[in-house]
Amino acid sequence: MQFQHLQLQIEDAIAVVTLNRPPVNAQNAELRAEIIECFDTLSDMAEVACIVIRGAGKAFSAGADIRERPHLAGTPGAYGRHNRLTRECHYAMVECAKPIIAAINGPALGAGFGLVMGADIWVASEDAYVSMPEINVGLAGGVTFLQRYFSQSRARRMFYTGMQVSAQELYRLGLIEACLPAAELMPYAMGIAREIAAKSPVALRLAKEAARMTLAMPAREAYRYEQGNTVALSKTEDAREAQMAFLEKRQPVYQGR
Repeated sequence: MQFQHLQLQIEDAIAVVTLNRPPVNAQNAELRAEIIECFDTLSDMAEVACIVIRGAGKAFSAGADIRERPHLAGTPGAYGRHNRLTRECHYAMVECAKPIIAAINGPALGAGFGLVMGADIWVASEDAYVSMPEINVGLAGGVTFLQRYFSQSRARRMFYTGMQVSAQELYRLGLIEACLPAAELMPYAMGIAREIAAKSPVALRLAKEAARMTLAMPAREAYRYEQGNTVALSKTEDAREAQMAFLEKRQPVYQGR
């Protein structure tokens, strides 16, 4: 895959996606289209088990490129197309079949924080922070996701004021796995990615699907759904290999079936 605003590296079953639109990785239509293409493709690649997303430079992503806004209001259908692209950019990550780790290497604002919230696991550098600052430019968006992760009071304070939340505070709240010096961020994220990539590919696919699907189910139905996945996985070659490896005290060799 060739991209203008993304960098992609794949090694040892781990894909590293780097947002690369200087100076602050603001998201325009072209970048969003590339994110959709990238994650849709990685979702189907058997050679990829886990994905890490980060930003180039000192920012993860400053959010939407505000320079696109003046061109939307006067064109019929332009806002509809813009909003659809923005939604699909987020859901390309949410619906990706592979676990995604967000390595938050700097500010993640607005739609940049939206990308983080599309990932499964979050880690951050000490100088990172998140916010939904749309209110500061006369707009309002993102409370749907804020209220999923924060208390009502904190989510609405962030939404109404554009309040910044530091990596240290995110760690205190239990929303990120680690708050690290910048030099330690990617090694830590890659360590998690390697641990994930060592698991059965077929089990990982159903685990990611279950993590997403059960959020929208009543608890009883969600539990039954997971039990069905376990029954299906118990009949796979990978499950038999994992159990034999455990009994024989060796590392399993998975075939993805």
